[in-house]
Amino acid sequence: MEYLLHLLILVGIYIMLSQSLNLSAGFGGMISLAHAGFYGVGAYTAALLAVNYQVPFLLALPVAMLLSGLLALIVSAIALRTIDDYFIICTLGIQVIVFSLMNNWMSLTKGPLGIPGIPGISIFGIEIESKWAFLLLTLFFVALIFFFLKKLTGSAFGRTLRALSEDEIFTQSLGKNVYLSKVIAFTVGAMIAAVPGALYAHYISYIDPTSFTVDESIFILSIVIIGGMQNLWGSVVAAAFLVFLPEVLRFVGMPNAIAANMRQIIYGGILIFMMFRYSRGFVSR
Repeated sequence: MEYLLHLLILVGIYIMLSQSLNLSAGFGGMISLAHAGFYGVGAYTAALLAVNYQVPFLLALPVAMLLSGLLALIVSAIALRTIDDYFIICTLGIQVIVFSLMNNWMSLTKGPLGIPGIPGISIFGIEIESKWAFLLLTLFFVALIFFFLKKLTGSAFGRTLRALSEDEIFTQSLGKNVYLSKVIAFTVGAMIAAVPGALYAHYISYIDPTSFTVDESIFILSIVIIGGMQNLWGSVVAAAFLVFLPEVLRFVGMPNAIAANMRQIIYGGILIFMMFRYSRGFVSR
């Protein structure tokens, strides 16, 4: 049961990450490979404030969101001067820079040694100690973020994002500020990514740079693509599918000599099949 609860908590974290990326990549048409960097900024901010200054979670969380949003604002102001493939390369560069800072800024992040001893979460004097309690807290933030993004994407701003993702020049001809809309979407998505980052840091109680690599950004983007662009419910289903699938494959009986490689082959094959079968995402809009 503890193992299942752990997986459900991870699913909740990846739902938040994929939905926050869906705002910029799906609705705004800005494919980003820097999302794990914003996730990491949230995690490191919450961890450093808790370990060094004993700042409670509810106070550290908005600080983490602001720092992640500020970084995204700077990044987007520069990267959005480019388009399409060049924008993706820019975000990849930012991801590499953020990871390098985490891995080499020894005086602040302790580099590859990571930050141990991150305390648990206490809210209004209530200690979140059990996995059940942490799962409920995670689901609360999942629901909150889902509700916020549903309202945001259904608003006039959301319709502008949908329009510019289809035809940016036409949207601009209607008098919409395309550049500002993209900056806002990218920044808000990064701020939301800091929430699961802070939760992850307190849940695991130890973080290091290896949790926030380019591979992690690709995995989050994969959830968005498999779940369907501009599809928040699809991100929910895809996150659960991609988190549980490797664990299910562990129980497939195979000789130890080939088990690890065969699981990777089967996993990749299933992903390819699902992309052909559900080319527009798991859940219909």
